[in-house]
Amino acid sequence: MQYKLPVSVLVVIYTLDFEVLLLERADHPDSWQSVTGSQDEGEPLRETAVREVFEETGLDANRYDLVDWQVQNIYEIYAKWQHRYAPGTRHNTEHVFGLELPRVLPVQLSPREHLSYQWLPWQEAAGLVFSPSNREAILQLPERKERGTETVHT
Repeated sequence: MQYKLPVSVLVVIYTLDFEVLLLERADHPDSWQSVTGSQDEGEPLRETAVREVFEETGLDANRYDLVDWQVQNIYEIYAKWQHRYAPGTRHNTEHVFGLELPRVLPVQLSPREHLSYQWLPWQEAAGLVFSPSNREAILQLPERKERGTETVHT
């Protein structure tokens, strides 16, 4: 069995008007999240973000404003997902990216991963996601835009 690396990306996809895209997990209905996914061996983090956005939404992140927010979250891997990682691996390092789109766009879901999607105002989206780090990233959107930190590219 090939185990996942304990390194992942969280990509908050949002519009100029702070509408945030949320995806409903297929393996946990009623659990909503932004795009997430594990890094492949030897893959640069930006490429992980681009790949995961495409796999989960059909969007080409290279066509829009993808920014590494230079935020890392280290958290304990949920017990229900421990089997995906090498024995003894207990923590994951998540790297946060933002993807700004000019407007709400239709997405094409990977049915294996997600049941549905919705675009919501940022405050509502923050209240719906199950992950604390996802919630915090969404709550930072207005401040990041105001400070201009969305333009720091990697």
